[in-house]
Parts: sequence; C-alpha cells; structure tokens
Amino acid sequence: MESVTEFTGAFIIGLILGIMGGGGSILTVPFLVYIFGINPLIATAYSLFIVGTTAVFGSAQHYVKKSIAVKTGLIIAIPSFIGVYTTRSFILPALPDVIYSIGNFYVTKEGFIMTVFGIIMLLASLSMLTRKVSNDENKVKTLNYAVLLPVVGLIGLLMGLVGAGGGFLIIPMLVFFGGLPMKKAVGTSLLIIAINSLIGFLGDVQTTDINWQFLLSFTIVSVFGIFAGTYLQKFVNEKQLRHGFGWFILVMAAFILSKEIIGW
Repeated sequence: MESVTEFTGAFIIGLILGIMGGGGSILTVPFLVYIFGINPLIATAYSLFIVGTTAVFGSAQHYVKKSIAVKTGLIIAIPSFIGVYTTRSFILPALPDVIYSIGNFYVTKEGFIMTVFGIIMLLASLSMLTRKVSNDENKVKTLNYAVLLPVVGLIGLLMGLVGAGGGFLIIPMLVFFGGLPMKKAVGTSLLIIAINSLIGFLGDVQTTDINWQFLLSFTIVSVFGIFAGTYLQKFVNEKQLRHGFGWFILVMAAFILSKEIIGW
C-alpha cells in the first residue's frame, strides 16, 4: 500500500509541475512529512532533488516546443540559486534545534520550517486566486532586471529554507515584471526551478543521510508525471486550473499552520 501511495503522490507532483510550471514542492514536502513521516529537514532536501530533476525533463520539453526564454531563465537563476545554496549550506546548519522558547513553550527547527512553509503556501494560494494574467501571447515587454534580480535572490534564500523550487512565486514575477506570456513563463520557470533545486540539493549531500533507493524511485515516477502534465497542458483551461489549485493549496496551508501552530 505504501508503494501505491508513493507512486501516486510522485505522479501527481510531476503532473502539477508539468501543467502549472510550479507547485511541485507545495505537494512534495507535506507529502513526505505527513504521509511518510520523514523529518522536515530531510524532506526539504528530498524535495529539492525530486522537483529539480523532474523540472529538468519538463524544461527540456518546453525547449523543444520553443516555449521557454532560456536567456531570461539563466539570468534570473543566478541570484536565485545563490540564495538557495547559501541557505542549505550555511543558514540551515547554523539554526539551533530550538529556535525560541519561553517557559514550556518552544519552537523547534522542524516546526519553524513547516510553519514558514505553510505561510508561503498561503501567500502562493492568494497569488493564484487573485492575479490576472493576460491572454495575449504576443505581448512581450522588457524584463525589469533591476527590480527582479534582488527580489529573486531573496526568494532563493526563502526557498532554500523550505526546500521549494519557487515556481509558484517565480511565474507571477515573470508575467508581471516582464510580461512573458503564461506558457513561456511556465517553461522558463521550470528551467529556473531545475537550476535552483539541484544546486540547492548539493548543499545537503554531505550533511544529510539520504535514502537513495526511495528518492530515485519517487523521482522517476514524478518524471513520468511531468511528461503527462506537459502534454495535458494544452487541453486545460489555465484560469480554472489556477483557481482550483489555488484553493487546494489554501486548504493545505490551513492544515499545516493549524497542525504546527495550534497542534491539531
């Protein structure tokens, strides 16, 4: 039964990445923590590898279809992966096991990470539910790198903390700051996610005890999911999907925050 759950979850994660160009880590970390009982620190490391490797195949598909802005993706990826790698290699190991305590109340490193993850999910859901995306595929503006790159660097630091590729935040930036069409933003996001996540994972390799058999089998199934998602993308109403997924992660954010803060 556990293998069925593992394969189903892995396939859905890849499917979401293929259709949306982001959101894989939103499912991966809670799935690994709450379904498989994996320590949140290890789960964030696993998430980086799973989502990053899966995104490599997805971005390759978009490159073949010419629906990816390679130059833009590479430029944006630089400050982003620096932020992710810095967090995984230096900031996370430096955090104490107990972040804060007063009397009998204390906040552990694991609880802090999951709480931050829940807050990010909450913000991402609001972005998906409220943002408006132009349907004009030919509308292309010049990316405002002076504004975009510092913001991406900060997002990289945050994504490194929670083991997320950051696609659910990168896509709105690509659309709003640069006016990339939605489909090209999805493909470009996958390229950035791949670079972000895999370089971030390098910061974990020497400090994390990795179950490679589990990780590789999970990732392989997720890759099949992203092939299916990329194919299905052309048949899906993007607005309805975005809103549906937005409500889904809003519910998950509420679940995680209630579990970590209230202790339900």
